[in-house]
Amino acid sequence: MRIGIFTDTYPPYINGVSTSIAMLEKGLIEQGHQVFIVTVNPDNLAYKYEDEERIIRIPGIPIGIYDYRLTGIYPLRAINKIKKWNLDVIHSHTEFGVGTFARIIAKQFDIPLVHTYHTMYEDYVYYITKGYFDRSSKKIVEYLTKFYCDKTAKELIVPSKKTYDLFKKKYMIEKDVHIVPTGIDTRRFEKENFKKEEIDKLKKEIGLNKNDFVILYVGRLAKEKNIELLIKGHVEISKKHKNSKLVIIGSGPDYDHYVKLVYDLKLEKNVIFTGAIPWENIPEYYQIADVFVTASNTETQGLTLIEAMSASIPVVCLDDESFEDILINNVNGLLFNNEKGYISDIIYLIENEDARLKMSNQACITSQMHSLKYFVDSILKVYELAIKNSKNRHLIDKLKDIVKGNKDE
Repeated sequence: MRIGIFTDTYPPYINGVSTSIAMLEKGLIEQGHQVFIVTVNPDNLAYKYEDEERIIRIPGIPIGIYDYRLTGIYPLRAINKIKKWNLDVIHSHTEFGVGTFARIIAKQFDIPLVHTYHTMYEDYVYYITKGYFDRSSKKIVEYLTKFYCDKTAKELIVPSKKTYDLFKKKYMIEKDVHIVPTGIDTRRFEKENFKKEEIDKLKKEIGLNKNDFVILYVGRLAKEKNIELLIKGHVEISKKHKNSKLVIIGSGPDYDHYVKLVYDLKLEKNVIFTGAIPWENIPEYYQIADVFVTASNTETQGLTLIEAMSASIPVVCLDDESFEDILINNVNGLLFNNEKGYISDIIYLIENEDARLKMSNQACITSQMHSLKYFVDSILKVYELAIKNSKNRHLIDKLKDIVKGNKDE
């Protein structure tokens, strides 16, 4: 199958969507499919062609939200190259910019379009409105989301039941919605791939002692991730267990705010910021952790949880619908509802090694349910359905033309 993936984010840019696409591309290629990428050039306002023109990077302009760039919706220079790809299906991963271009190309060349909805946009409205007109802005987001996901795509994919419920219960979309949790290459994170001396060296480099209990967060440093809860909660945790260290991996718009918060709370010795880490090096950093944490309630799935579990690390996370398909309370991790609950969970795991080790084993087992092969196989079934439905539509159209022709005679 010849598959075109259209996305605003793609490596070397690092976020959940980019990781999901990189995994999908890898898995499809491993199964013998040909994958072509249309994405944004993150470096400058120029077209860029990579991997024997299998990847097209379209120039885009910064929009002031993280490092995102917005492209034109009909970049002429890319069209002839895409036409030569002779695609069987287009899979878009964004609603705007490159995503709009995907819809135009799909219609122009009569290629079935599959779309994955990754982002709960209503949770990000405040970045634009700054608290003003939130209600009306969310209505606009709802309208645009329904238009892009319901009206223009043959098949719609979402990564979790939380997102499924958004479309079915809130937006009242009638079309089929396929729940396909993003898979990862779990092999990259397995402990067996790393030597103890390598991990000890890494711990030393980032300021950890061998006996420190490491609480790890990996992700964007932004308001919606609720990292403030983790930092404030560490005040009480570090009082009771001085060797507990919160390690925060990532960068983002609120990086300076969190660094200042740590300073104000006098936690400099117990909270470590590493900044952004290259995607290919991330698996090694998971190996330093005793527990993985997140307090975010804006995820559509939570890939970092699966990554942590693949490294046999129990997870402590906010009780949110996004994680219900991944985390089973008291089996492979713990759920909390507030800062007090978070503190209690972490202290319990520090003081109960047997419970932590049991959760660690279960976490590793759970991660296998989110393997790359299962993910790719599930996506391929949706592609096949989109292609089949498209062929059926053509057949129906031909029959209508025949019937109309007979009537005219």
